[in-house]
Amino acid sequence: MADNSFSDGVPSDALEAAKNASHTEKLTDQVMQNPQVLAALQERLDSVSHTPSSYIETLPKAVRRRINALKQLQVRCAHIEAKFYEEVHDLERKYAALYQPLFDKRREFITGDVEPTDAESEWHSDNEEEDKLAGDMKNKVVIAEKEAATAEEPNPKGIPEFWFTIFRNVDMLSELVQEYDEPILKHLQDIKVKFSDPGQPMSFVLEFHFEPNDYFTNSVLTKTYKMKSEPDKADPFSFEGPEIVDCDGCVIDWKKGKNVTVKTIKKKQKHKGRGTVRTITKQVPNDSFFNFFSPLKASGDGESLDEDSEFTLASDFEIGHFFRERVVPRAVLYFTGEAIEDNDSFEEGEEGEEEELEGDEEGEDEDDADINP
Repeated sequence: MADNSFSDGVPSDALEAAKNASHTEKLTDQVMQNPQVLAALQERLDSVSHTPSSYIETLPKAVRRRINALKQLQVRCAHIEAKFYEEVHDLERKYAALYQPLFDKRREFITGDVEPTDAESEWHSDNEEEDKLAGDMKNKVVIAEKEAATAEEPNPKGIPEFWFTIFRNVDMLSELVQEYDEPILKHLQDIKVKFSDPGQPMSFVLEFHFEPNDYFTNSVLTKTYKMKSEPDKADPFSFEGPEIVDCDGCVIDWKKGKNVTVKTIKKKQKHKGRGTVRTITKQVPNDSFFNFFSPLKASGDGESLDEDSEFTLASDFEIGHFFRERVVPRAVLYFTGEAIEDNDSFEEGEEGEEEELEGDEEGEDEDDADINP
């Protein structure tokens, strides 16, 4: 029987491999002649070659060694920046003492303990209609308004519901307030910010001062935010200034039946042996602004929090920062809504700029389309 595994001294497997290689080369040539395939391949190569990490890897070892030295310098810069923010905190403490007499007077005007003088009450409005009134005519109108106000309008003490109105005006705060929280917040007389003492760990305390009320016996509710101003050892380049790392609330001494942070529910329970049914009552957590004073604790044992807890904690930190940086220093502007309007105008301006940039980009694309049909 003839052996078909060889042909002219060449194994058949080798012939088959040669045929396959020849076919592959022909296909490769055809693909590489396709301009769309070449363009896609070039784009892929460009994206890979232009990434920073891939570029660094191509540098000589001596250059990479110098880059490592620059990173060490950058870490040292981060530690100097941390010291800078510590001194900023000291300055905040210093100027907080200068602001406080003004904030104390603000509280007296709000509560009605002190009536502002005519000079303290004078404020020039930008209202155009008032600007058109001149001379005696304007004086007559002002006198008439004062007489009418005296005769008809009530004269409540201080500025009623001042802080409660701020809660209603600010979306971030109004979202936390339930209907049953509102009567309590109407007793809020002041919010203060206290900074940590010199030499103590960086922190600040929010103090909520309440007048006597039917809900709890505390005159002051506090929330302490602990801060850190040092680069993370594992990721020093992420440092961007002090950050809130944890917070502590306080115990609210609720009067009997007035605790809005819990609600009582009734539940039927069946006895397994006797089959009898009884009704039991139990208390469960209830949504309320006053849960703000029982915050979730940051994990201090190295264990990571779940996603919902992380979000809750981040929101708490954001609210604390907002009270400290915006609401307390500019309370009257949040009461009148002017601070909110200014913020909305700023955001609308940013959106307009983004739309304009998008329009420019679309225009560039159209120009490119005209040049390269």
